[in-house]
Amino acid sequence: MASSMPPEAILEGVGDAGAAKPSGSEQSVLEKHVAFFDRNHDGIVYPWETFEGFRAIGAGYLLSMTGAFLIHFALSSKTRPGKYPSPFFPIEVKNIHLAKHCSDSGVYDSDGRFVSLKFEEIFRKFARTHGNALTSGELMAMLKANREPQDYKGWIGSWTEWMTLYNLCKDNDGLLRKEIVKGVYDGSLFERMERDRKPHRK
Repeated sequence: MASSMPPEAILEGVGDAGAAKPSGSEQSVLEKHVAFFDRNHDGIVYPWETFEGFRAIGAGYLLSMTGAFLIHFALSSKTRPGKYPSPFFPIEVKNIHLAKHCSDSGVYDSDGRFVSLKFEEIFRKFARTHGNALTSGELMAMLKANREPQDYKGWIGSWTEWMTLYNLCKDNDGLLRKEIVKGVYDGSLFERMERDRKPHRK
């Protein structure tokens, strides 16, 4: 399940997402985060594309299949307001802000824009051991603090997202570094991880 690339290699180039796509500047940060999984760049993400994206960044088959199913089952209808449900569970990238769940960190606002103050707040409040990284215990403390009463779907969604990130991107000391987390929010980390894994697959 863990990424085979060392954190130092992953960090190099984080923050440069969207440079290869002219339309990137028109997307919100949340859209850029999701656009990595839009493998054919048509603005719609299908479960098999999400599976492929997970595999591209080093996730195992089980995590990739489970993640793709849960993500599309939970988000598809929210990104397609006014449309009939589709058996293919597509996610429309341009409407991904409509699928924001509660009990989250608040780093994305209601329009999918990046909120720097909320991002910094994560590490100011919870990174007790290392100022620029989270331990597994600190991560769990953050998730618990973000829970809204009886928002069970939001609890599960946040736990799944953060634990997947932690398991894929923690360093050798079990720390989830600040630069890594920021790269996830803007999508640049995913692209970097895929590029760095290609030589290893060859």
